[in-house]
Amino acid sequence: MSFTAKQSALTTCTDVSNYVVHRRPSSPICRHSFFQSLNLQNNLKRTNLSVSKPLHISSIENKKTVFQCKAYEADKSQPIEAAGEVKSEAANRVKIGVYFATWWALNVVFNIYNKKVLNAYPYPWLTSTLSLACGSLMMLISWATRIAETPKTDFEFWKTLFPVAVAHTIGHVAATVSMSKVAVSFTHIIKSGEPAFSVLVSRFLLGETFPISVYLSLIPIIGGCALSALTELNFNMTGFMGAMISNLAFVLRNIFSKKGMKGKSVSGMNYYACLSLLSLVILTPFAIAVEGPQMWAAGWETALSQIGPQFIWWVAAQSIFYHLYNQVSYMSLDEISPLTFSVGNTMKRISVIVSSIIIFHTPVQPVNALGAAIAILGTFLYSQAKA
Repeated sequence: MSFTAKQSALTTCTDVSNYVVHRRPSSPICRHSFFQSLNLQNNLKRTNLSVSKPLHISSIENKKTVFQCKAYEADKSQPIEAAGEVKSEAANRVKIGVYFATWWALNVVFNIYNKKVLNAYPYPWLTSTLSLACGSLMMLISWATRIAETPKTDFEFWKTLFPVAVAHTIGHVAATVSMSKVAVSFTHIIKSGEPAFSVLVSRFLLGETFPISVYLSLIPIIGGCALSALTELNFNMTGFMGAMISNLAFVLRNIFSKKGMKGKSVSGMNYYACLSLLSLVILTPFAIAVEGPQMWAAGWETALSQIGPQFIWWVAAQSIFYHLYNQVSYMSLDEISPLTFSVGNTMKRISVIVSSIIIFHTPVQPVNALGAAIAILGTFLYSQAKA
């Protein structure tokens, strides 16, 4: 907080600074003079300034005919406005913490319900389509009811978004196919190798160079993933390749997004909503061609007979939570740096791996757990090396 006084009030301001060090609360005249000269009476309700504590003038700046006086309380070590900045920074950290906790929790819940659905209803193409359809419907309703601001887009925006949506669609389907064949924990262990794909694609396709520390961080990532794959009790090649294809697709999605979306006004929640809509349009005909309504109907009847009505809730939950966790992750990216987001993404994988092992009672050998730990450590080192 800063106080402004006319030049005629300089003497009063200086006298007060000498006086308030030893002021007594029982001096109403001087207190009134101090408030009047510094024009504080209208601001007391809006600050943390205490009238029961002495104030010190920390600085006086002469700006032509106006003097700016900065004050701090006797038991404080910094000016009042600086203390406000510290509180604002603390509030921002709390906000980011809430974003991360929500992001991780939603992702864990999605993976649990997604695996339950795939165990009872092994049709990953339809499951992927329902996830995108649910999120698209939620956002269309939000725009129609003005709960969310409708994005301002044009043909050029959708043209630029198209390659991003293609890569997103491939990555989404490939990850779902992987989880339909292997344990959730194994899929996410392999997906922790995404930084290796990012470096290789950027190096050989885009010609980018990286510090030696970045290349060295790939050694534990690749080694850990390989160790986990070799010691996985329920290894499946389709599941393994699905996770690998998902890594490559999401790396290409990020590259297309960075190159094509620079300067675009749509970001965060609306950006992901537009991405979901376009991905849904791309995926639907392929899902019908690969699996088809006849297989879906027969599988649906079987799942309902085995699981009961709660199966419908599982499908709805995995679709809703898929959109919500992605939406929160894009909103988080608006608030934090890419490095912080990368570290948060690493911690998210740890929470998903641990929770899925506990919930699904996935058997894990010590050497398999060691491989997972090495891969995740490598991912963390990579994020630090990229900083």
